[in-house]
Amino acid sequence: MKKQVMIIGLGQFGMSLTRSLSERGVEILAIDRKNELVRIASEFVTEALCFNATDEAALAQIAPERRDICIVAIGDDSREASIICTALLRQMGAKRIIGRANDALHERILYLVGAHEVVNPERDFGERFANRVVYEGLMGELRLGKDLVLTEMQVPSSFVGKTLLELKLPKRFGITVVAVRTEGESGIQTPQPNEVLKEKDIVVVVSKMDSVKKLLERIAV
Repeated sequence: MKKQVMIIGLGQFGMSLTRSLSERGVEILAIDRKNELVRIASEFVTEALCFNATDEAALAQIAPERRDICIVAIGDDSREASIICTALLRQMGAKRIIGRANDALHERILYLVGAHEVVNPERDFGERFANRVVYEGLMGELRLGKDLVLTEMQVPSSFVGKTLLELKLPKRFGITVVAVRTEGESGIQTPQPNEVLKEKDIVVVVSKMDSVKKLLERIAV
């Protein structure tokens, strides 16, 4: 059975999320108060409706409690609407509510009124991009919960010619290599402790938030 998701707010973030989830086969009910945005979304989602999601009666009619996930993606233009909508969804028994916050205060309020999870896409992207600018070879990051991060990075020059067994990354830095991609080879491989790392290898690692940063700062000295 396909996952059913309701997305409220079709601004830049909401529309991008809606399109990406649709491409992954998720059944989506998209909602916005602007007809033009609803028309665009209707071309690729299961269903798209135009109404104000802070209208309790209208929101109740589409039974949010039946959806696997309800995402309140309302943007910067209406913080009040995002808070009201989140509170209404919680009152209606929505199983999982994910809210979009614009700042720390907004995030705290969304949790208080019932959000199960809150994201701040602008902040998260800014942090990831800043790390890519500062640390050469860092290609991308993905948070795993509150305290872990998945990082894709080029093998540092000081690691070339050495094995994972020699580097002892878990013991020295709290970093675990979970995949390796070698230039010219398709796909990624499970890391082998005795396999020598090559100059253009890409490694995917799991660690606590600042572990990769500390590693890169140390080897840069």
